[in-house]
Amino acid sequence: MQINNELTDFYSFLSLNVICLQISVTVIEARQLVGLNMDPVVCVEIGEDKKYTSMKESTNCPYYNEVSNDLSSDVFALQVIHSKNLLRSGTLVGTFKLDVGTVYSQPEHQFYHKWAMLSDPDDITAGCKGYIKCDIAVVGKGDNIKTPHKANETDEDDIEGNLLLPEGVPSERQWARFYVKIYRAEGLPKMNTSIMANVKKAFIGENRDLVDPYVQVQFAGQKGKTSVQKSSYEPIWNEQIIFTEMFPPLCKRMKVQIRDSDKVNDVAIGTHFIDLRKIANDGDKGFLPTMGPAWVNMYGSTRNYTLMDEHQDLNEGLGEGVSFRARLLISVAVEILDTTSPEIMSSTEVQMEPVSNISEVRHLYILERSNEAEWSSQDGAVKERQKRALGASSCEFEKIICEIVASFHGSSPKTSTIGLATGKLEEFFLFGSFLEATMVDRKIGDKPINFEVTIGEGLIYPILTINKYLQYCSIVLTCTDKELSVPHRSVKWNYFHLPYFEKKPCIYIKSWWQDQRRRLYNSNIMDKIADKLESMGQQAKTIRSQVKRNTVRDKLKLALNFLQRLRFLADEPQHSIPDVFIWMMSNNKRIAYARIPTKDILFSIVDEEMGKDCGKVKLPGKKGFGPAGWTVQAKLEMYLWLGLNKQRKDFLSGLPNGFEENKAVKGTGLQAVPPIMKQVFQLRAHMYQARSLFAADTSGLSDPFARVFFSTHSQVTEVLSETLCPTWDQLLVFDNVELYGEATELRDDPPIIVIEIYDQDTVGKAEYIGRTFAKPLTKMVDEHYGPPRFPPQLEYYQIYRGNCTAGELLAAFELLQIGPAGRTELPPIDGPTDVDRGPILPVPLGIRPVLSRYRIEVLFWGLRDLKRINLAQVDRPRVDIECAGKGIQSALIQNYKKNPNFSTLVKWFEVDLPENELLHPPLNIRVVDCRAFGRYTLVGSHAVTSLRKFIYIPPDKRSNNWVYNKELETEFDHFEDWLHTFNLYRGKAIDDDDQNIATDLHPADINGKADPYVVIKLGKSEIKDKENYISKQLNPVFGKSFDIEATFPMESMLTVSVYDWDLVGTDDLIGETKIDLENRYYSKHRATCGIASNYSLHGYNVWRDPQKPTQILAKLCKEGKLDGPHYGPGGKVKVANRIFLGPTDIEDENGESFKRNKQTEEHLALTALKHWEEIPRVGCKLIPEHVETRPLLNPDKPGIEQGRLEMWVDMFPMDVPSPGPAIDISPRKPKRYELRVIIWNTDEVILEDDDYFTGEKSSDIFVRGWLKGQQEDKQDTDVHYHSLTGEGNFNWRFVFPFDYLMAEEKIVISKKESLFSWDETEYKIPARLTMQVWDADHFSADDFLGAIELDLNRFPRGAKTAKQCSIDMVLNEQELPTISIFKQKRVKGWWPFVARDENDDLELTGKVEAELHLMTAEEAEKSPVGLGRNEPDPLEKPNRPDTTFLWFLSPLKAIRYLVCNRYKWLIIKIVLALLLLIMVGLFLYSMPGYLVKKLLGA
Repeated sequence: MQINNELTDFYSFLSLNVICLQISVTVIEARQLVGLNMDPVVCVEIGEDKKYTSMKESTNCPYYNEVSNDLSSDVFALQVIHSKNLLRSGTLVGTFKLDVGTVYSQPEHQFYHKWAMLSDPDDITAGCKGYIKCDIAVVGKGDNIKTPHKANETDEDDIEGNLLLPEGVPSERQWARFYVKIYRAEGLPKMNTSIMANVKKAFIGENRDLVDPYVQVQFAGQKGKTSVQKSSYEPIWNEQIIFTEMFPPLCKRMKVQIRDSDKVNDVAIGTHFIDLRKIANDGDKGFLPTMGPAWVNMYGSTRNYTLMDEHQDLNEGLGEGVSFRARLLISVAVEILDTTSPEIMSSTEVQMEPVSNISEVRHLYILERSNEAEWSSQDGAVKERQKRALGASSCEFEKIICEIVASFHGSSPKTSTIGLATGKLEEFFLFGSFLEATMVDRKIGDKPINFEVTIGEGLIYPILTINKYLQYCSIVLTCTDKELSVPHRSVKWNYFHLPYFEKKPCIYIKSWWQDQRRRLYNSNIMDKIADKLESMGQQAKTIRSQVKRNTVRDKLKLALNFLQRLRFLADEPQHSIPDVFIWMMSNNKRIAYARIPTKDILFSIVDEEMGKDCGKVKLPGKKGFGPAGWTVQAKLEMYLWLGLNKQRKDFLSGLPNGFEENKAVKGTGLQAVPPIMKQVFQLRAHMYQARSLFAADTSGLSDPFARVFFSTHSQVTEVLSETLCPTWDQLLVFDNVELYGEATELRDDPPIIVIEIYDQDTVGKAEYIGRTFAKPLTKMVDEHYGPPRFPPQLEYYQIYRGNCTAGELLAAFELLQIGPAGRTELPPIDGPTDVDRGPILPVPLGIRPVLSRYRIEVLFWGLRDLKRINLAQVDRPRVDIECAGKGIQSALIQNYKKNPNFSTLVKWFEVDLPENELLHPPLNIRVVDCRAFGRYTLVGSHAVTSLRKFIYIPPDKRSNNWVYNKELETEFDHFEDWLHTFNLYRGKAIDDDDQNIATDLHPADINGKADPYVVIKLGKSEIKDKENYISKQLNPVFGKSFDIEATFPMESMLTVSVYDWDLVGTDDLIGETKIDLENRYYSKHRATCGIASNYSLHGYNVWRDPQKPTQILAKLCKEGKLDGPHYGPGGKVKVANRIFLGPTDIEDENGESFKRNKQTEEHLALTALKHWEEIPRVGCKLIPEHVETRPLLNPDKPGIEQGRLEMWVDMFPMDVPSPGPAIDISPRKPKRYELRVIIWNTDEVILEDDDYFTGEKSSDIFVRGWLKGQQEDKQDTDVHYHSLTGEGNFNWRFVFPFDYLMAEEKIVISKKESLFSWDETEYKIPARLTMQVWDADHFSADDFLGAIELDLNRFPRGAKTAKQCSIDMVLNEQELPTISIFKQKRVKGWWPFVARDENDDLELTGKVEAELHLMTAEEAEKSPVGLGRNEPDPLEKPNRPDTTFLWFLSPLKAIRYLVCNRYKWLIIKIVLALLLLIMVGLFLYSMPGYLVKKLLGA
């Protein structure tokens, strides 16, 4: 089964996070559109927003290359519309639908130059309606769109091989019907206030449920709705919604919503998403998407109704639901359609129709009766009710079952099951024990607190309320005992805890659910396999970092892919039991909640099938409800168990030993489990240091301290001022910590420690930074305190602030049991109290890192781009370096504006650092501005979290590419081989909640285009190329070289910006890129001027560095103190101990070989430079001649790339000889051509008209032609009237002048888009000639008969005769040999006209004899020709038959042709027949008289 893991992660991420994505759609061109003489326009529809391309007239293959940028919707569509204008909406040709997740799951989150196949939603039998070539990209914050390598245009023209489909989806997709059957719903919440209900009852005398539910299903951009069931909390629909869509669908999710109908505004009650990939299998033994009938649970906001629900988004499916809302009985099925069947409905409109009720298998089993006599007395009534139940409806059936069970009165059936179509109805038992409730927020700590546990709240079955055996059960049970709800203040801090000491309150809930345990068991098995595989993957990652072999890397990748597939399969879409919700209440107000999937606490006698948290002490993270900030609401430890009621004997098996059940009075629903064993411990928290903390102050620093919480105890470290990397080196000791349970249980699974990091403020309360969790290493009394377990080792714990990281904590925790002898048996705390820090214990020597003396040398070079501080410029800055409590200060820069470099460069200091490099403390860099009167102002700070990267590592060998698809800094480690650049930060950090609204990729104009130009800024120098902006272009070719002088270090940061020119108002910044020239200039990689691949003295590839290769090589050898270079005979050069071979026979610019000693040395030196990384000790890769691709970023749109810029930078010192003129990289100028097309004849053109007098078929033929993109300059021949055979004679010349780029094989067109355009826009369009044949009509629109489109770069050679010309020249175009008019210059032949018939198949509609002659503008000027048959060089008039003249102009000629040609033989036959008839008549007339005369002898 093929699973797209990234798509799964994307959908799961969307379900829990409300984010906005940016969709960029580039419509390039369309092909094979079905229709005659179309004027197509493409519509990009995303949600409710629509954007249109420009209209292309009279073509079935329009070319657009236009971009639409928009915010995200779940589904978007591409539509082709014919003849759309202001007065009419146009006719839909075809559409293509796709969802956002499918695009986001593709490599680089995009489809590039792919063909989308169009289909007609109104006629699914029509087949393909054409193709759209487009680019589609989905971008979120932090995503970079990388343009793939441009493929050959011939490869991209292979439509079938480049369809816009995800990998694994077949190119031939079929139409299918998706049946979504909606049966009924249960447990709907109240949707109106009780006040409104009372008003309704008072005025109209009704007391009905105030909810009018209906179900809405969304799929593939379409919506379907059921009928509205008035005033019902348990509505029954029995309806199905039918969608018609291609299969496999490119929209993977169905959105099912229960909504409340309202006259003003319908409101969502709950939402459920059905992932079609989770209910289907595309393998060899697979099946179509199939689900149910099954109950699906819906979650959302709380069930108590409020007039303005601030969490309504949860009901819409945005975010994690905090409460059960309803459940819906639903089924999904898919049927592949046979589009050839005449009975099939061709439209794709959503249909709704009724369905029959679920066919239920109804059996009632009541076994092991405890009161046989009572059962016998009730036997007759029970049998009667059983008969009624077999014929009842679904709702009535359950009521009858309730009556049967209620008839037992006091009896207690031990086993009872009800078999339904949705699964056996089983009685489940949920048990929970509250073991600990601590860290209760002080805001609510002084109020009564209780907890609410729910499972399917609102689903109170009648069977649960009638039967006395179940009368004490309830779906909602709360711990309301006041003795257990008075919070106590925690030690040393203002968190509270509930006194759950010797007695642990318990709850249990009995409820009836469909038994789908087998599905959940399978899910748990796969989850546990995945957990094991994940732990193995973590170990493999460690191995991979040490082993460089690709086999390990490939196998690890394969294992991780398998892991993701397991996680995907483990998510069961059909489980009937709702999740368990635990709510903390204060004064009947909901404060915080935890949501626990039922499969995680489901019991099974097989360990692999059991839920991972069943029968275990769990810490359900309490989530604040609403904008509660980062303050924790409570820390709750619970024991949960869910299983069948008949398995309840095992519900206490997972509790720690020493607990026993203390049964409460029957009917209370509340129990207490008193522990027998109480253990006393001492917790030692070794708080060593933290690094990379969240900046909480406006200075960009924090004053951090840590709070450690364990059970009901808490302690605080000291506060360290102004640092993001505090080293507390402090031991916190928690004495007499009482824990309940067996010793071995506590040793293997101790309670969790919570560590919170805060920032101390002088005014107001401390500000929260982040939180982490840890488990201590536990030592019992009978264990030895020593290796290998003790003492514990320091390790890093990731600190989280919400979902974002906020630093790391280096600490160790140990939990030591206190025996009968007290604390004297505990390991002693080494080391005296730190005198300088007061009564603070340092981390013991056995735990703190082993230190060694290090020497840190710092090269202070300078400061750059310092911002103003409180509106004052930085004048006298200084740098302070600190590491592990030691540090140095740089020399003071006396005047930053004049010289930002330091006068004293190298300083050093010694410091004690851990021998383990992973435990190295960060190195802190602070820059202060020294003001008057001894004042210092913080300019900014930076923390170097890892010192490992400063260890010298030989550079890797890299391939020598001429174009880098990234920044040069990325390829060469940011040129930090000589200096390191550190960004300074000042100001309070901003939380990143992953709710960033993405905006347009390009700050474009209203028409979706931009008018870009380049701005270069270096220091005070600025060059604006505003006059040369490129109009209406998103892929501009600037081709500009700019020369600018600079002085280091004052002018070292080069900024290249791209702006959008606007006629009115200020220009908009599209994006910019910044280059540190100083780092490049001093880098050992020699980033001043790239090393060319060849040494040439002439031509376009002339050597442009002022220093020749021999000079560069000699300088490098001198700086590296190497021996050489030594040039020897035979093309050898020796550098150090390496010998390089180079060419000795060099060709000049004329191709002639010559040998010169000096010339050969330059080539030999260049060979050594290209292999400089092979030189030992000092060798490194020298930057080759290159073009780098740099991302454009906009400060107003952080994290989202706004485009890319291809460029390079050369730097030459002013004290060396001039490098000469810059290379001319201006855009290629198109060359002017003239294409002359002579239409000689047509043949076998289909006859479209019927003669009024004779009824014969004929056509009035003319031919139309144009070059693609120049439809407005189309040219027509004259009309060949009344062609009776399809033959037409024209001798007509078309002349098409155009500009052509030979390298890109594109025609360049410059024209205004509209009357209101300020200037012309340049388009690059493939060179294609279109010829069409038409039937001219006088009183109606001309009839389109057929067309042929020739790609002037590659088209089939024309046939020599009309008979040899066939439709195969179009159908098998890829297989036939092709020619290019740009090489052939002149070609003549016959080509077929084709059009589509009623079945969308191509048919031959005629043939044309044409001659194509291509000339340059100079050649055309020397030999001009006229259009049509005009001067100069006129063509002869065609020899057309007389029938081509009109009846009313030459009636005699037309009659003569009709008589002599058309009906000549028919007239002759008629005359002969008449003569014969006359002769017979005369014979018969004269015969009697002749006979009489003969008889009489007259």
